[in-house]
Amino acid sequence: QVQLVESGGDVVQAGGSLRLSCAASGNTPSLYCMGWFRKVAGKVGEGVAAIDSDGTIRYADFAKGRFTISKDDAANTLHLQMNDLKPEDSAMYHCAVDFFHHGPSCHPSQPFGSWGQGTPVTVSS
Repeated sequence: QVQLVESGGDVVQAGGSLRLSCAASGNTPSLYCMGWFRKVAGKVGEGVAAIDSDGTIRYADFAKGRFTISKDDAANTLHLQMNDLKPEDSAMYHCAVDFFHHGPSCHPSQPFGSWGQGTPVTVSS
């Protein structure tokens, strides 16, 4: 079992930045595929970024060049730096982990097995 608690969501203006954090505890989450996905009420969730246990990173196309995922294995934390935010980035952002995905399958397009409650991001125009 892994527990994931997100923080850092806020209301920002378009063009602004936010840094989301995820505190992970439990079954050594740094050994697995971790990532972020976002969800807007009434819509299907959308993968943002994934980072494998070896540090390999993959981004969704919309996140490339604007978002940066990183992790601190010693502190069991995951971060998502988001720059140049746009109104369409508004969503609930969830930290997630998957115990089975590695290599090419550790990708934001793949569903994660476990996730936290999320932190809300609102970008105003």
